[in-house]
Amino acid sequence: MIPDPAEKSFSNYTIVAKRRESDTIMSLELAPACGSAIRPFIPGQFIIIRLPDPGGAGNLLRHYSISSSSSLTQSLRISVKREMPPPHLPDAPEGAGSSYLHKAEVGTILSVHGPRGEFCLDRTSPRPVLLLSGGVGLTPLVSMLHELALGTERRVFFVHACENGRVHALRDEVLASASGRSGITTHFCYRLPTDADEDARAYDSKGLITRETLQALLPLDDYDVYLCGPTGFMQANYALLRGLGVPKHRIHYEFFGPATVLATDDDRPGPAQTINREAPPIPRPEPTELDEGAGVTVRFNGSAAPIPWPDAARSLLDLAESVGLEPPFSCRAGVCSTCTSRLISGEVEYFEEPLIPPAPGELLLCCSRPRTSVEIAFPGRN
Repeated sequence: MIPDPAEKSFSNYTIVAKRRESDTIMSLELAPACGSAIRPFIPGQFIIIRLPDPGGAGNLLRHYSISSSSSLTQSLRISVKREMPPPHLPDAPEGAGSSYLHKAEVGTILSVHGPRGEFCLDRTSPRPVLLLSGGVGLTPLVSMLHELALGTERRVFFVHACENGRVHALRDEVLASASGRSGITTHFCYRLPTDADEDARAYDSKGLITRETLQALLPLDDYDVYLCGPTGFMQANYALLRGLGVPKHRIHYEFFGPATVLATDDDRPGPAQTINREAPPIPRPEPTELDEGAGVTVRFNGSAAPIPWPDAARSLLDLAESVGLEPPFSCRAGVCSTCTSRLISGEVEYFEEPLIPPAPGELLLCCSRPRTSVEIAFPGRN
């Protein structure tokens, strides 16, 4: 069970509307129970919802991307996929968080923290944008699309892959947003379209997104790419993008589901931010390239050789994984406290404030960087 954070970091929100978006995805519109405006957010960010543990052992924390437009001030929307047991484990329980929210009625009060997260639309960039999603991974990209359609003239390509029309959420909303101005192109790829999809010509391509699909769709240009979806989708499409010459620093991404290695050893992108919906992610992300000239060093678990801190590293957790260590972690967003470790010496700084501040002499690996040379011991190590 995740420890309960301080009450003051959460606010009460009311479910003011619900809408079924597909066979598996339900949207919930949430408004502050006190009647105030919502906290401003950047498209791509998420909120944390504290829910009762069905086992009666306390509370659960679940993270859901905001799928509504950032121009709305009185409410926000999340679009939640109901996590069902896998086919080979039919007796396994449903996802506790998604099941609760799908069953919750209008008027239900939810305890909400946020917005949080660094997977955000770059509002300062003039470059054209590729929004590339799989499954429920479209939710933060729909929020980005709304802002790009209303507030910029940037060229936008919204490419979404899913099984078929029965599970395709927010389709009409995407098309309506794209039709609001010139310069926005949509492309829907269904892996196994139904007969109804065939009759309605509801998709643009079928099967999987391929190199040829992207080559035919995208003019040669310098794109900002936002990539979001399940692990297999992410791995395949990151490889396609790199094969097409997209620089890795232009590919911004977020996993929906367990995180794993995204690229091969000879082509490693920067670290992904993982949003953990229902279960801990699986190690481990890819290493970063060490900068031998860095003046700050890190020593883990009393290791003999200090590790130079590379400017490209996002967090101490990423650095530990890059040298083959496997510290415990879960959310990678400063929320769950799983990666709490002991700070033996030195100072760190947080680029994402922890939801639960660590005790003196401790730190969270996933959202911190060294301010000075540091020595750190993982849980269970002296």
